[in-house]
Amino acid sequence: MSKVIEIQGCTAVYGRNEVLSRVSLTVEKGEFLVIIGPSGCGKTTLLKMVNGLMTPAEGEVLVNGERLLECDLTMLRRRIGYAVQGAKLFPHMTVMENICYVPGLSRKMTKGEKEALTCKMLEMVELSPDLASRFPRQLSGGQQQRVGIARAIASEPDILLMDEPFGAVDEITRKALQEELSALWQKTGITVLFITHDIGEAFKLGSRIVVMKDGVIWQEGTQEELMSAPRDEFVKRLISK
Repeated sequence: MSKVIEIQGCTAVYGRNEVLSRVSLTVEKGEFLVIIGPSGCGKTTLLKMVNGLMTPAEGEVLVNGERLLECDLTMLRRRIGYAVQGAKLFPHMTVMENICYVPGLSRKMTKGEKEALTCKMLEMVELSPDLASRFPRQLSGGQQQRVGIARAIASEPDILLMDEPFGAVDEITRKALQEELSALWQKTGITVLFITHDIGEAFKLGSRIVVMKDGVIWQEGTQEELMSAPRDEFVKRLISK
């Protein structure tokens, strides 16, 4: 397997607070890596560094072998899908315009190409193509989240970054979205870096799980490894949830 993401000894600071302390992590091609931990442990900061939205105070980040300090971040972000809690769709754009936004930055698309891409993406997340002309306010929360995932993968990215993407939907919708995401990952082989606070979600989705605490990686491994040999009481309590 090849290394897709390399985080090498990274420290991150907000004001006087150190939120990440010399963190190192490698994500292999095709992995579904889930990061879990309490609020404030540095999960989102780690994700932002991969997307170039935050620069580490120490250390460096490489994506597909490229050092982020030396690469074109705009071009990098066009190759990375990004989905967050609440979907964060552009409210003034239709579903089609949202889905085709990033692909349209790279090349001029005809109306037919946009329609075909939108139809394909909506079917992939089990939504009707009839929703293409609707605006986000005309969709349910679950539909908005599905469109957010469709938008994130429309440009066929190598990497999909997801920050608690299902946190704002009800439990039934959440389980359906988990199933769809798992099927999508298995079908496409995309590399996924996924943040959650839900250990059940982490076990259901992750091929490998990273537990964070106080700005450091506390333990990592498969579900079986974490359950059979938790590092300490903190990990035991997390798993017991």
